[in-house]
Amino acid sequence: MKGRLLIVDDEPEIRDMLYRHFRLLGYEVSTAGNGLEALAVLREKRMDAVISDIQMPEMDGVSLLREIRRQYPMIRVIMITGHVTLENALACMRNQADTCVFKPLTDMGELEDAVHTAMAALARWNRKFRELKGLKPGEAGELP
Repeated sequence: MKGRLLIVDDEPEIRDMLYRHFRLLGYEVSTAGNGLEALAVLREKRMDAVISDIQMPEMDGVSLLREIRRQYPMIRVIMITGHVTLENALACMRNQADTCVFKPLTDMGELEDAVHTAMAALARWNRKFRELKGLKPGEAGELP
């Protein structure tokens, strides 16, 4: 398994297409139809990355992104949107999304690359944390 992904999109066709695509690539995939459903999934399952649409009912993607950053800072978040605006791009940047991919998703290469990059970043952090766990107090250059 390459990692755990949560796909969040209110359009069932897109959600199902992404689910099938990333399952075929070897990821464990869960889905949600909006931000509130996504938070419920995150409370139940450990995820490595989230791919979320921006415009959704009940809780939009930017609000979800903010909540993920607050509650689950290690989860990588990739935003997708069909409403390409400077405001959406800036909201993603301000709230520390890993990247934003624009719909339509005709070429999955950009999204696959974004997921691969997110998983690699998460793996680097996990290695650092394992290294730190193995050190004795003071060995990591802590200030007195």
